[in-house]
Amino acid sequence: MGDDINGLHHVGHIVRDMDQAMGRYRQLGFTVQAPAYPVLPRVAGGPAEPFGVANTHIYLSRNFIELVAVIDDTGRMPGEARPIPLQVPDDKLPGLTAAIRATAANITSFLQRFEGLHIVIADTPHIDSVAARLTAAGVGHGGVHAIQRPVETRTGTTMEPARYLEISDPGLPVGRVPEGRIGFAQNTPAEALADQQHNDHPNGATELIGAVLCVADPALPELERRYSTYFGQAREGQIGRFERANVTVVAASALADLLPGERPTALPAFVAYAVSVRDLAATERTLRDNGVPIIGTRPGEMFVPADAALGAAIIFRQDDRRSLTLSSW
Repeated sequence: MGDDINGLHHVGHIVRDMDQAMGRYRQLGFTVQAPAYPVLPRVAGGPAEPFGVANTHIYLSRNFIELVAVIDDTGRMPGEARPIPLQVPDDKLPGLTAAIRATAANITSFLQRFEGLHIVIADTPHIDSVAARLTAAGVGHGGVHAIQRPVETRTGTTMEPARYLEISDPGLPVGRVPEGRIGFAQNTPAEALADQQHNDHPNGATELIGAVLCVADPALPELERRYSTYFGQAREGQIGRFERANVTVVAASALADLLPGERPTALPAFVAYAVSVRDLAATERTLRDNGVPIIGTRPGEMFVPADAALGAAIIFRQDDRRSLTLSSW
């Protein structure tokens, strides 16, 4: 179980203000592409208008960080934002608009909990096998969906196919579990190649290598049981590690040992993600020069507190090609 997973596909940082978030991430030393937003008529024959959510991807060597913001009723978008017209037959329009509204409602509900990390998607080369495995284990999910998403390449924006699956918890809206949105995605080879065209960051970031979930101490055994059906068996304790997915689960009482000074806004909640960097000393200089606070944890690692990164602590770790995981925690 879990041998159909190749680490993380992406994490999603939900923010209140996309302009502010892009500025903050640039201060953190990331190269941030202009956000995209869908444009379509809400009723057949109506005018095309911004609708749903806007997002942008911070591409790394094999995966990415997503920034997500809900488009408000005014349709106000950042000045850099790129419209992505969606073409859909009139008879399919109600279903698509309903799906977009549901996604926006989920994102809004996440943001009502706190601004920060709410989305963790694992990478798989065999998403149909994942779906069958989860079904056999009694895990609720919405099935495999095929979509087209914008991908930035050196020659411009292309729409590339992707397939994804979201886990659903009974009693919650579709695509929701208590801690946010958990799922799996499968890239096409063309999409994976395109993602590698934008991975030069001033902070030296090379790859997304982990996400950290904090849970109340009494709830830890049940959450680890649940996650073992998603990602395979963990190494257990106050800090459980699902190594194939690069997800670490930590009891609230042990969070300060992992990330000194951090306190979760809610439980359960994703509290941090980790990226590898080419040269940690150079990363530190970039962050300090930009006025970003950093905290050292152990040799080869430091982090930016959640208070300085819009609700999600960001861990920077020296790139060691022998082990691009959080297994040393």
